[in-house]
Amino acid sequence: MSDVRTLSPLDRLLTGIERALETTLGDPPAHRPSPGAELPQPELAEDERRHAAGLMRVNHTGEVCAQALYEGQAALARDAATRRHLLAAAAEENDHLAWCGERLRELDSRPSVFNPLWYAGSFAIGAVAAAVDDRVSLGFVVETERQVEAHLGAHLKRLPAQDERSRAILRTMQADEVRHADNARTRGGIDLPPPVPSLMRLASAVMKAVAYRL
Repeated sequence: MSDVRTLSPLDRLLTGIERALETTLGDPPAHRPSPGAELPQPELAEDERRHAAGLMRVNHTGEVCAQALYEGQAALARDAATRRHLLAAAAEENDHLAWCGERLRELDSRPSVFNPLWYAGSFAIGAVAAAVDDRVSLGFVVETERQVEAHLGAHLKRLPAQDERSRAILRTMQADEVRHADNARTRGGIDLPPPVPSLMRLASAVMKAVAYRL
């Protein structure tokens, strides 16, 4: 007889709550070294430091949302292979979260005070998408990652020119997001109907505006 117990939906929900607390209140470690670790600390004027910190706080909050979205989707995924795929992607997103958190500390700043709120909203969205259908859930991954890819591209241009340490982090994150979107599409993710992508962009704009400052 196997000693491996299949997790029930309640088990997965409780595990998700534990991960939520670690993501929003803890300091989860990365499994990969930060892409900017070997680069020198840039000399930044005070306004440049605040601007770089604001951008990296937005990116940190984005990774909090990504963790929540994947966890919500995995909690209610119908197919075990889809659940494993989502959790594997979440593990890579956890690296992004840790890298952004580390960079914020280097910039003498902190994460958004609203991260628990962002997490709760994103988890709910992921769970609802998964409750509809795994293909819809994977479609949310595709659309989310495409929007994040574009957002990171904008931040790469907006960072202070000498802040290659932050820029190296964002470039690696962007490459990972492209791969996550491609993988979700390959696994059957469908295009989301309008106005869902537009509503996602609107919600993202609100989050970015608030997280940049708070």
